[in-house]
Amino acid sequence: MIALAASLASEKEPALLPPVPELVIGTLAFLIVLVFLGKKLLPGLNKTLDERRAAIEGGLEKAKAAEEEAKQVLDDYRAQLAEARTEAARLRQEAQEQGAAMVVEMKAEGERQREEIIAAGHAQVEADRQAAAASLRQDVGKLAIDLADRIVGESVKDAARQERTIDRFLDALEAKPADTTKAEVTR
Repeated sequence: MIALAASLASEKEPALLPPVPELVIGTLAFLIVLVFLGKKLLPGLNKTLDERRAAIEGGLEKAKAAEEEAKQVLDDYRAQLAEARTEAARLRQEAQEQGAAMVVEMKAEGERQREEIIAAGHAQVEADRQAAAASLRQDVGKLAIDLADRIVGESVKDAARQERTIDRFLDALEAKPADTTKAEVTR
C-alpha cells in the first residue's frame, strides 16, 4: 500500500481532485440539471408557493371578515335580545295594568249586580208585604163583618156599607198602634 500511495504521490496531479474531463462533464451535467430545475421546476414551485400564500392570506382575510361578521351578528343579536326584553317588560306591565283594570271592572260589575239583586229583593219583599197586607185587609174585613153581624144581630151585607165599615175599622186599628207608639215615646 505504501507503494501505491507512493506511486500516486509521484504523479503531478493532486490525489483529491478528479480528472479534468470528469470535472468538466460533471460541471456541465450540474448546469444542465440546474437550468432544467430553474426553467421547469422552479416556476411550478413558485406558483405553488404563491397559491399557498394567497390561500393563507385569503383564509386570514376570510377569517377576519367572518370574525367581523360574527361580531356584527352578535351585536345584532344582543340588540334584538335587549329589545325583546324591553318589549317583554312592556307587555308584562301592560298585562298587569289590564289585569288590575279588569279586577276593578269586575268588582264594579259585582257591586252593580249585588245592588240590582238587593233592589230586586227589596222590591219583591215590598210586593209580598203589600200583597200580604191586602190579603190580610180582606181577611180582617171579613172577620170584622162577621163580628159586626154577630154583635149587631143584623146582616151588614150591603157592599158599600161593608167597605166603609172595613175601612173605618182598619183605619182605627192602624191609628191605634201609632198612638201607642207615640205614647211609649213620650213616656
